[in-house]
Amino acid sequence: MSTKLDQLSAQLKLALSGLVTQLTVALNEVTIECNADDYLAVCNKLRDHGELKFEQLIDLCGVDYSQYAIEDYADVQWAGKRYAVVLHLLSISLNQRVRLRVFAQDDDFPVLPTLVDVWPVANWFEREAFDLYGLMFENHPDLRRLLTDYGFVGHPFRKDFPMIGNVEMRYDPEQQRVIYQPVSIEMRNNVPRIIRDEGMHK
Repeated sequence: MSTKLDQLSAQLKLALSGLVTQLTVALNEVTIECNADDYLAVCNKLRDHGELKFEQLIDLCGVDYSQYAIEDYADVQWAGKRYAVVLHLLSISLNQRVRLRVFAQDDDFPVLPTLVDVWPVANWFEREAFDLYGLMFENHPDLRRLLTDYGFVGHPFRKDFPMIGNVEMRYDPEQQRVIYQPVSIEMRNNVPRIIRDEGMHK
């Protein structure tokens, strides 16, 4: 580990004492985790602490850990919480980066506080995570779909979302309007015949 990463790790532990549940360094990046209850406090300290100064939120995304296999152990399945939010933060003044991961406590209705008051750019990032993963952000000023259609059913980045979707949209010339109907695509085998045939002869 480089001296700079050593210093950042030490400063994170000192500034966020008792709030960080895990700190790891891999591929020259520092990743920290915290509990959902401490999420806002940790983010405020990351932004405001004099030795951290993470004034810029680069990215915020949702993650669905269902059906997630532990690295190097393909047969070992994830046993933790299902949904997480991952933030990438940049300190322009100190030229350092950190990643923060926090898990929503309820897998059936995942909720975390909004970060719009901490970093206003979180607005659309959180809308995207809501749209694609169904993650709710408490006190968000305008939490509505961002990428999918207003009548879209479900959240397409969840691991249990069907690949062909639930409904399809098309223009009906008889009704002269756009209509929604159940998906009519027939399931098909997408494995090329050559691979299927080779597999049969083994």
